[in-house]
Parts: sequence; C-alpha cells; structure tokens
Amino acid sequence: MLFIVDFDGTISKKDTIDALLEKFAPASWEEIEQSWLRGEIDAVECMSRQIAMVRGDRDALDAFFRQIELDQGFVPFYEYASRFGEVIVASDGIDHAIHMAFRQSAFPAVQVFSNHLEFVPNGIAIRFPNRRADCQGGNGNCKCAIAREQSAISGGPVILIGDGKSDACIARQADVVFAKGKLIDYCQQQDIPYHPFSTFKDVLEALRTWPLEHNAFPTAIHVKG
Repeated sequence: MLFIVDFDGTISKKDTIDALLEKFAPASWEEIEQSWLRGEIDAVECMSRQIAMVRGDRDALDAFFRQIELDQGFVPFYEYASRFGEVIVASDGIDHAIHMAFRQSAFPAVQVFSNHLEFVPNGIAIRFPNRRADCQGGNGNCKCAIAREQSAISGGPVILIGDGKSDACIARQADVVFAKGKLIDYCQQQDIPYHPFSTFKDVLEALRTWPLEHNAFPTAIHVKG
C-alpha cells in the first residue's frame, strides 16, 4: 500500500510557494498565477517565472522556511500508516522548504519527491528533476509517474492525500482519495469518489476503521464524500 501525500496546503497549513512570493516577490507574481489558473501556461512555466522573481539572501529565506506551520496530526498519521504501507511526500513545491520545515518541527524523515531549489545571488532558482514530458497535468513534479514507480516497489493500492491542482491528475488514478480545498471541487466535477478531510486527524480516524488484516485493501471505504 502506498500513501502519496501532498505538502503545500496539505501537510503545511498554507501554500508555501504563495507565502514565499507574498513576502519576497513583487505583486506581479499574481498575474502569472492567474495565467496558470486559466490554463494559458503550465505549472513549470508558472513556477519558473515566479521563483525567478524572489529576492532575498539565504539567511532570510531559510528563516522563512523554518517558520512554515505544519499539521501536527501528520506525525501520528505517519506512525500508524507506516505499519502497513509506504508513506511518501510528493509535492509540486520545493524540496528545501519541505526538508527545512520537517526538521524544524522534528517530523520523521520521509522520502520526498519534489522540485529542487537552488540558491543564486540575491534569490533562488527552481529545477525539475521529476519532470515528465508526457505529464498530463503539466506539472514540474509528475505525481502519476511517481505513483507508478513507487507502487511497483511497495505493492498494493495507491492512497492519495491532497488539496489542489497538482493532485488532480493522480486523483483520477488513485485507488482511494482523501481531498480538501480545490481538490474536492475537482473530484465533484469529475465524479471521482473521495473522502473529505480537514486535518490529518481526520485521515487517521478513517484509517483506523479499515480492515487491515493481512494488508487487505479496504474497498468498502472507496465511497463518494
């Protein structure tokens, strides 16, 4: 069983990239965001242009990353889910922010698949090591490809826990979807069964009801929320 967990707005209480841009970039980053939301540009172009607008030294940026607030319910969820499945973080955000936030909150070391942040003079740049040319969502970090590759290793069904646009494509393929935010809207529009959640406490409560003897897949929970 493979749990694929989004970071921004899912483990983190707010979208890290948006908060970063609000603090360190000119307001024109929002125009690029709207172009992406309208489908005029893909996520890779959107993030590349926005991240290039960030201005700040490493000390200031690292201080910002250490202040990222996380859902503390993730830890008991992780400890429970890891007993019978593999838990990974798959994010279309930036790896350095995730690692810094996890260390600051003393979270367990979790395998992270994300875009790569590089520090450059007076700012940062972004690289896309997990980009796939055939990514249907146009994302820098193709969660569908990660799901295929990692589920081949871990075996069993794929459980998605997410909140936004970068989770939309994989939501159509996952065996079970936990959704909040804009992902709920997408699941409703596409008639995708899902479980609504607000925090990882909700996810853990649902998991505790699953009949997990012999790693049996709880098909009965795959219902429309």
